[in-house]
Amino acid sequence: MIRKIKIILEMIKFEHTIFALPFAFLGAVLGSLLVNGTWPTISQWVWITLAMVGARSAAMALNRVIDAKIDKANPRTKDRAIPAGLISTFESIAFIIVSFALLFYSAYQLNMLAVYLLPVAVFFLVIYSYTKRFTWACHLVLGITIGIAPLGGWVGATGTLTLDAFLLFLGVALWIAGFDVIYATQDADYDKNVKLYSIPSYFGIAKALLIAKGIHVVSFLAFISLFFITPLGWLYLIGVLISGAIMIYEHSLVKPNDLSKVNVAFFTMNGILSMVMLIFTIGDLLL
Repeated sequence: MIRKIKIILEMIKFEHTIFALPFAFLGAVLGSLLVNGTWPTISQWVWITLAMVGARSAAMALNRVIDAKIDKANPRTKDRAIPAGLISTFESIAFIIVSFALLFYSAYQLNMLAVYLLPVAVFFLVIYSYTKRFTWACHLVLGITIGIAPLGGWVGATGTLTLDAFLLFLGVALWIAGFDVIYATQDADYDKNVKLYSIPSYFGIAKALLIAKGIHVVSFLAFISLFFITPLGWLYLIGVLISGAIMIYEHSLVKPNDLSKVNVAFFTMNGILSMVMLIFTIGDLLL
């Protein structure tokens, strides 16, 4: 059982929860202070964390089940747990059910708006895995899906949604979409050959990298806008500028004729960026 759990956690890249979890916390902290004038309670921290873990775990495991045949045929992904026979589809589905149950129960412990919005979250968690079959905009759908994290944190802590929350959502959604375009460059030729849709396979790698840059510019502007419409101060702005520099560095690592550093850009730098945004925002709010 322990071995199976380890395989599942590796399959869903559990450690990459660090991409979205800091933004869920950021949404919770910012929303709670702006709307309620107080910091989130310990109970809210716990249930928001468990809801995020449940949502991401369910989505990633579902993606692996839905894409099992595609992964098996792709040389880059053929050694993933399901196509390699390390875990069965039944075991993966059982894990998905438990993960969704954790999400639902956690939302119920927070507030009723979180419960009412669950169908929207679940829709995007499920539909994303199918979008590469019919639209190159799949990256934007992934962005929306993970961008729900700060909205979830905001709703979980406040029971409300405001313009500030949606600007934070926009920044995160486009940040995720942009780096997913970069990640997808690795499969551009394969996707084109098997008629799967992505921006790199549809527009070519060079244009895809330009599109990713444009998406990240808008993401950066969304984060900047929060400085002007909320009480966030200069420390937050410094965090945003550092995050912008990380995005620039991320793009400098990947070139149309050299994709060898895609994983560095995708995993390492994005983990750093999300933590920078959380730390500088909380630091600003503490001052």
